[in-house]
Amino acid sequence: MESARIGILYVALGAALWGIIGLFTRFLYSSGLSPMQITLTRCLVALAVMTATILVMDRKLFRIDPKDIWMFIGTGLFSIVFFNVMYFTTQQMVSLSIASVLLYTAPCFVMIMSMFLFKERITRLKILALILAFAGCVFSAGIGSEELNIGILFGILAGFGYALYSIFSKFALKKYSLVTILFYTFLIASLCLLPFCEPMTMVDLCNDTEIILNILGLGIISTVLPYYFYTKGLKSMDAGKASIIAFVEPMVATILSLMIGDPFGISNVIGIVLILGSVILLSRGTENADAA
Repeated sequence: MESARIGILYVALGAALWGIIGLFTRFLYSSGLSPMQITLTRCLVALAVMTATILVMDRKLFRIDPKDIWMFIGTGLFSIVFFNVMYFTTQQMVSLSIASVLLYTAPCFVMIMSMFLFKERITRLKILALILAFAGCVFSAGIGSEELNIGILFGILAGFGYALYSIFSKFALKKYSLVTILFYTFLIASLCLLPFCEPMTMVDLCNDTEIILNILGLGIISTVLPYYFYTKGLKSMDAGKASIIAFVEPMVATILSLMIGDPFGISNVIGIVLILGSVILLSRGTENADAA
């Protein structure tokens, strides 16, 4: 019982750390870094930490079968790069809370892709969850606001990219440890981003101590630590329960959004409730399936 409670604390802490990511990204954006450059800094810091971790734990964790590189191209390029750029762009166009909630459309994309890739059934519960998520996106967008609607589109694309990580990592976890997956994910993501990020401009900007601190905060506090705590918590509970506890993330983002004065209305509240409701349904469906 005690280990289960500690597991809940770990998952909630990891989700909360993901929820404050906007604190770092908005400052870096206002300091002149583009969403792509911010993504690169996040990946480089995470890569450095994962490299040090493997050197300390076991250097054999660096080994992979060359024919499996497609898995890490999937997690690194098609998920991390695409998802982060879309997500950070969304945070510049809508409030932090809405951006975070839109990210939680990812389970719906996972459900659809899993039907074709892993032969998972689409149930009535899953269809209802999709409808709720779609309605939530409409309410979150705000009728008649063209600029906000564009931001919502980027947010949905971020959710799709986030979902791709679950798909590709599901293949990778069959053969490799989480540490190995994260190392090659951030390595490939960094290599793909580097040619498009004007490295010399980034070096000049990083002469500012405050920018460096925010980069480290983004890479360690809102990337490495959340992955560690969330994964550690998963050891003492099922994934469905963990995903429900992870609702702490959009809740923290909402509180943060209100604290910094982002606009927030009743339609946004309805959208948040609908989208979170869809994820709860998906999580319950997963738990019921496991129980069966």
